[in-house]
Amino acid sequence: MATTDRQTPALALAHALAAAERGLPVIPLSATKLPALRSPHRGDRPPAHCRGECGLPGHGVHDATTDPAAVRALFAAAPRATGYGIACGRAPHHLIGIDLDVDPAYGSDAAGALRQLALQHLFTIPPTVTVLTPSGGRHLWLTGPADATVPNSAGRLAPGIDIRGSGGYLVGPGSVTAHGRYRLAPGTAHLTPAPCPRALLRLLAQPRRAPAPATAGGAGTTPARRGEGLIQFVLAAHEGQRNTRLFWAACRAYEHGFGDALADALTAAAVRTGLPEPEARAAIASAARLTSGRGGERDGAA
Repeated sequence: MATTDRQTPALALAHALAAAERGLPVIPLSATKLPALRSPHRGDRPPAHCRGECGLPGHGVHDATTDPAAVRALFAAAPRATGYGIACGRAPHHLIGIDLDVDPAYGSDAAGALRQLALQHLFTIPPTVTVLTPSGGRHLWLTGPADATVPNSAGRLAPGIDIRGSGGYLVGPGSVTAHGRYRLAPGTAHLTPAPCPRALLRLLAQPRRAPAPATAGGAGTTPARRGEGLIQFVLAAHEGQRNTRLFWAACRAYEHGFGDALADALTAAAVRTGLPEPEARAAIASAARLTSGRGGERDGAA
């Protein structure tokens, strides 16, 4: 676990200003990788859907800016920020983040899965900015065309490969989190984000599959029956896998249109494996926000 000192917020601001100077919109992050500024609309009933139109900070990735004065103001309002996030999908770079995890719960190597996809779809990943994460994973930075919208996703391409696109953000190199420091991979500091290969872009920009229409024989099928495989996937989790498996299953349920209806069954399955109920519900809520593209830690962050 990383330790922070009085210099950490100042260093986070310095790194954020350097990124903004390169045209990368930034926001301050806490040690949990969440936006460091609380929403000015917290507690509103019904919840506000403001994305910064109110003129106040605290709207997550929607606060991201390249203006040095605005960056300083955001960090001044978040004096305990230990890192910064870089908004994806925004001009001029239209950044796309390929997050390769190394969690053994996936049962496979995410980097190897990406290589396999490259072989199948005839593309190569060009040399590009690469950020090493505290867990041993890595973020590959690519750029996309202005007319392409890449959605955030978790494990859709392959287990362990998360995508940060429009509405998401990447933790910037130099950031300090509760689990360690993010740093540039050796030999990539001089690079700029490379263009995303066209074949990979086609995979990333594919629209989500619409929920299958109900048939006469399946009109009464319950969400639990439709998501039985996802529930069994959660129930099979061992210690160290529970949160990851639950989050992955919840993402799949929301992508197929029955996440809210399956939430209680997924929660019950996770609790049976030993995951505390508040933690289970938090993971499912994060999956809901990620798949709706509204941003957050697992909600579009890496």
